[in-house]
Amino acid sequence: MKTVVKTPARPRAKSVEGESARSPRYTAPALEKGLDILDVLVDTADGYTLNELSVKLGRTVSEIFRMVVTLERRGYVQGDHNDRYTLTLKLFEMAHRQQPIRSLTAVALPLLRDLANLTRQSCHLSIYHSGRVAVIAQVDSPERWSFGMKVGAVMGLTDTSSGHVLLAFRDPAERARMLAAHTRVEGEIEIGHEQLSALLDDVRANGHEFVPSRQMRGVTNVAFPVIGNTGDAIAAVNVPYLERIDQKINPEFGDVCRMVGEMAARLSALMGFSGYNLETE
Repeated sequence: MKTVVKTPARPRAKSVEGESARSPRYTAPALEKGLDILDVLVDTADGYTLNELSVKLGRTVSEIFRMVVTLERRGYVQGDHNDRYTLTLKLFEMAHRQQPIRSLTAVALPLLRDLANLTRQSCHLSIYHSGRVAVIAQVDSPERWSFGMKVGAVMGLTDTSSGHVLLAFRDPAERARMLAAHTRVEGEIEIGHEQLSALLDDVRANGHEFVPSRQMRGVTNVAFPVIGNTGDAIAAVNVPYLERIDQKINPEFGDVCRMVGEMAARLSALMGFSGYNLETE
C-alpha cells in the first residue's frame, strides 16, 4: 500500500522592509529571564538547583531567585525536597487548551476509538511541540493486553515514526526550523543528518512508515500523517502493533496498516485536506 499526498502550491512569504526578527525593537528583561529559565528546564528530567540554574544561565542566584519563586507559585515549575526545580505540565496543558489542538483532538477521538475497535490495537495521535513529539490523544486496545502511549508523553523527533512523518510532510524550510529546535528526550537514538534526510525522503515517497520500534522490542509502529489544508502534516496517527501468537484471531498486519491509512485520510479530510489517496500496489 502506498499513500499519495497531493500538496497544494505554497504562496511565498512576504518580507517586511526595514524589520528584522533578530533585532527586536522592544525588550522585557524580566520576562526574558523567566523564559530563559523555562528553556533551560525543558532540557532536563532531573531538574536543577538554583546554583546549577545560575551556571546554566550565566546569571547570579540573586538575579533568578525571585523569578523561580514566581514561576513555582504560578505552577510552571516545581521544587522537590532537594530544592531541585523541574517543569510541571502546565505549559503542555495550556497548549492542549489552545483551540486548534482542542478541535483536532475532539474530531480525532471518535475515529481513534473506531480504529482501536477495528484493529484490536492501541492507537495515539501526536503533534510536533517545542522540538519534540507530544501525544495529545490515545485510545487503548479493547483486548486484555495493550501497549500505548500516555497523553502528555513526549517522544523523540528523530527516532520515532510519529516524528518521521511529521518531519517528512513539511516543506524544507519548516523542516529545518523544526530540526533546529530539536530537543532530545531521554534515551533518544542519534541519527546523522544525511541518514535522516534519506529516511524522511522514503517516508514521504511511501506516505507512511511501518518499522519495528526503536524503543520497545516486539512492537511495530504503523504511522501515517494527518494533513491539514495547507498540505503540511499537522499530526501523526500511530498504532504500536502487537502480534497475537495464541489462537485468538485478530486483523493481520496488512489489514491494520490499511485501516490506519484510511483513518488518517478521513481525519485529514475533516481538517480540510482533499489530496489524500491510498493506493494498493
